[in-house]
Amino acid sequence: MTKEIGINQLKRRDFLKAGLVFGAGAAGLAAGYAAVPDAFARAVYAAKKNGAANDNVLVMIQLAGGNDGLRTLVPLGDPKLHDLRPKLAGPMVSQALPLNADFGLNHHLGGIKGLWDKGKVAIVQGVGYPNPTFSHFESIRIWETGDPTRRQVDGWLGRTLAKAYDSNGHPLTGCACGATDVPGALRDLQATMTVIQNQKTFGFTGGSEVEAAVGALYKGTPGIYGALFDTAIATANDTIATLRTSSTSYQPMADYTDKVKLVYSSKNQLAAALQLAAELIVTGTGVKLLHVTLGGFDTHYTELNRHDDLMGYLDSAVSAFYQDLASHGKADKVLIATWSEFGRRPKENASGGTDHGAAAPLLLIGDPVKSGLFGAEPSLTNLDSTGNLQYAVDFRSVYQEILGGHLGADANEILGGSYDRVQFLKAPVAV
Repeated sequence: MTKEIGINQLKRRDFLKAGLVFGAGAAGLAAGYAAVPDAFARAVYAAKKNGAANDNVLVMIQLAGGNDGLRTLVPLGDPKLHDLRPKLAGPMVSQALPLNADFGLNHHLGGIKGLWDKGKVAIVQGVGYPNPTFSHFESIRIWETGDPTRRQVDGWLGRTLAKAYDSNGHPLTGCACGATDVPGALRDLQATMTVIQNQKTFGFTGGSEVEAAVGALYKGTPGIYGALFDTAIATANDTIATLRTSSTSYQPMADYTDKVKLVYSSKNQLAAALQLAAELIVTGTGVKLLHVTLGGFDTHYTELNRHDDLMGYLDSAVSAFYQDLASHGKADKVLIATWSEFGRRPKENASGGTDHGAAAPLLLIGDPVKSGLFGAEPSLTNLDSTGNLQYAVDFRSVYQEILGGHLGADANEILGGSYDRVQFLKAPVAV
């Protein structure tokens, strides 16, 4: 526990003993400490190799719990669906929003369907990995590290920061919005990133007095630990100042009001998290990789209404986010991608829900995408030995396209190999 120390009595050794602590409304800088940024306002992302640079942004949306792919992208004409899901299939088929004669979106995804009609949505079908595990913990780790063998410990986005981008100069280059800790996808000891639960309360525990004391203490200290302390303090202060400037200069151009009240998870702050993401992008803070989470997708029971509510909430938040970016002239730079640790079993259970499954579709949204359906929908008649859908696209193929086609990074270096191409982007990034 951090002890209270009066500002007049606060000395450097006391502050070090008390610890560098950020307010409960926001977690602090994560991973290594690096050089103090020269200017946060520049939206320049300098790659470490070959002098490549681009100002594209990636926003990853985690659908935590295991999203039901068959209720997200509905196979409209497959009679086997009704056999497997006698309770769930009827309304999901009759109310789906048709994309073509064979598939439709969940009827609560009307805003995303509108973006599909405008050519701004790509759907990769049947995404998974070999020998799937049905453990939340293990499968999340696989998706976060990009390694089905479970040997890798660093996150694929964290490795991207460390290997491809000059994140050391920009603590906001990698950012988790609406979170209280660093998501596994962003973890890497060689990268610096920031976790912001609420930018308005982002600061030091203890408020303005402690913040003032920190400023007074920052006068340089000899030795390696003093250098680390001074760098951390300077970086934290610059981040706090950047967020305050960003907050005052940003005006949202969309309604982020939560239209659906969810009680299934404590992590349902997606609209607020995406509004914060829009603020960071629009105001040129130097953000590059963003991660947000929507929880509640572990629908073992009463799935019908629960999943519809979640789809509606996702749709409302993403639609507002895209509208906001477009109104500020930033939509052409931003790729939105969903991911979930696994899909659900094709056969419903006795509780009106579905259990942990395997393959599922991923949504990719934004101006950079080539609209359409990619991959192949897993067969409902040719299930694997566990009664689950067989995957058609390795999830690392999706990561590969994002890394090389949108972020201008070396996908082979980050993922440790190359995978089949899934060309859901309009054109490779210019570097």
